[in-house]
Formats: sequence, C-alpha cells, structure tokens
Amino acid sequence: MSDIQQIELSGHSLGVRVDPGPERENRPALWPSVGEYPIYDPFLYTTMTTDDERNHRFHTALEHLAPGRRILDIGTGQDLLWARASVQAGARHALAIEVIEDAFHKAAANLSAITSQDRITLLLGESTSLRFAPRADVCVAEIIGSLAGAEGAAAVLADARARHLEPGGRVIPHRAASLAAAVRLSDLLPGQPVAFAESSLPYLRNIFDWHGSPFDVRLRVENPPADALLSEGAPVEVLDFNGDLQTQQSTTTRLVITRPGLVDGVLTWLNLWCLPDEEPLDALRMKTNWATIYLPLFDCPVPAEPGDVLEVTLATTLSNDGIHPDYQLNAALHTADGQRHRGSLASPHHGGAFRSRAIYRALFPAS
Repeated sequence: MSDIQQIELSGHSLGVRVDPGPERENRPALWPSVGEYPIYDPFLYTTMTTDDERNHRFHTALEHLAPGRRILDIGTGQDLLWARASVQAGARHALAIEVIEDAFHKAAANLSAITSQDRITLLLGESTSLRFAPRADVCVAEIIGSLAGAEGAAAVLADARARHLEPGGRVIPHRAASLAAAVRLSDLLPGQPVAFAESSLPYLRNIFDWHGSPFDVRLRVENPPADALLSEGAPVEVLDFNGDLQTQQSTTTRLVITRPGLVDGVLTWLNLWCLPDEEPLDALRMKTNWATIYLPLFDCPVPAEPGDVLEVTLATTLSNDGIHPDYQLNAALHTADGQRHRGSLASPHHGGAFRSRAIYRALFPAS
C-alpha cells in the first residue's frame, strides 16, 4: 500500500505517491536525484563529506599529487574540504571556488579559523566564468553525479583543463563511468510499493521550486538489492578527465540477460577512479553517498530469458546552460524468438515533460 501526500508548489498542490513504510538503514528507498540541482542542505552535505569510500580515494590522490604544487578546488563547499586537505598534503597554495553564495559565506567564516589560511584563496563564482592567474598544477573537483556526468563534470573540467591548468596538469578524479544493467523497478523495491520515501518530499518540492514547475525527475534508488539485476553491468557513459574528455557523447552497449525476469528499464551506477591504477569506487556494491539511478524504458514490463540482449544507446548533449547534460536513452530488447521491443527515454537536466511515462503518472497521480 502507498499513500498520496500533497506538496505545495507556487500556490497549487501536487499529489505524490509515498511509501508509508518505516525508513531504515539499508532498506531500499526511492528518491529524486538531487546532486545536479543547487538544493544542498546540512543533511545532504554531511552525507557527502562523511563518505569514507569517497574521502579515502580523494585523500590518497592528493597525498600523491599535491606536494609542492598549486591546487584548484572547484566546488569547495562550506568546509573547503579538498583545499584544506591539499594544503595538509603539502600543496604550495590552494585556490578554492564555490558558486553557491550561502556555502561561500560559510566557507569564508571557516577559512578565518584555519591555521594555514594564507595558503588558501577563496573565490565566489562559476569556474567556467572566473579568470585568475597563475594557473594551477592540479584540479580537484567532487562534482561527479550518480550518473557520472549529471552535475556537469565534463564541461566544467574540460574548461578547467583549457583555461585554469598548466599544460600537463592533472585532474582528480582521474576517470568516472556510468554502468547500466537491465532491471524491473519493482524488483529494486522488493515487498514495498513503488513510491517515494516520505523524507524525500522536501527535496522534490525544492527541485520543482528551483525549476519553476514539476517535471519528470530522474529516479534515485537507494540500497537496491544486487540480485535484482537481470544482466551484468556495462559502461554507458565514460569520462576520462585526464584523457580524451568528451562533453557530448553517444555509447551503445549490449546487455546480455543472465537470468529470467521482466525488464522495464535499466539501473545505472557510478564507478570512480581518483588515481589510474586503483580499484574503483563502485556505487552499487559499496556504501557511498552516490546512489543508483533507474531509467525507465518500457511502460509495460517485457519478459526476458537468459541470452536475450538489451541493446542500449545513451547519448549526452549539453543543455542550454552549457554545463549540465541532457540524456537520451534508446534501447531494443532482442529476444530468442526474434521479437524486438523498443523503448526510449528523454531525460533533460531541466525543462522537459511531466507525467510522460506510466511510472511518472503513477508517482504523481492527477487529482
């Protein structure tokens, strides 16, 4: 069973389907994807900064690359986390940039209490608009989304490499990839209704207020059971921050079904390398603030058997803000009996349709 609760948006109410069950650690839960929008609050910020899997990898990379060098920290946050870590690792100087004004003012207050404050410079603004000298030797930026490029990492870091880094400068993280596997959404929420967690409602409201109207948000699934996957995972988006970094790309991947079940979409998750040769962070199998993202393809689940192939093409193009990508997903499920089931999804960063698919009509029932 699920409840319908109302959220208030610019003078009108919007019904949202809500899971009334208890929210417990490790229980699967459905949320909107939040990282690509400027709606951070203390809870989200703390969840990110206390992520041990993430922090260990970033600290190790800075210990390796920061000593004696000039560091650029994009999206430093209120605690100037990587600027401070860079200086502690022996950096000559760290330039910290923050675009959210509230976080910038908190960072300025925190900077005054840091012993090594003379080795950190804090700037307010977008790194893609700011100009400064000298150039940095290393750029560190934790602007990676649960879909790897969703927060604009490709455009921001391509610009940083072109304008803010010395030739041969290094970027942390080194590489990020979005992997995908065939799934049915209800299998990711076993024994539960397909409905938003109640605690996610304020974030839905904030996203819609920021946008100015409701739209089909990307669906974040926390703590999905790994045995719900009907295929192995394979990369559908790859960002090589120290290599051939593409701000727009299209990748076609064949997902071979490994166990029988019903398919209505794909589950995507992040792999992240801060250094080239390390074991990647795997957001599906490790405890981290990055969650998995479900992308719907078929309004009615399609039966699939081992050996069937879900061919998926994921294309990214820059939205009209020039930073955040719009995603277009096209897929065909090829079954052993010769049938081909086609599905697609347009998932822009902003704008786009509302209630365009059966899942969104169920999650946001019309009154």
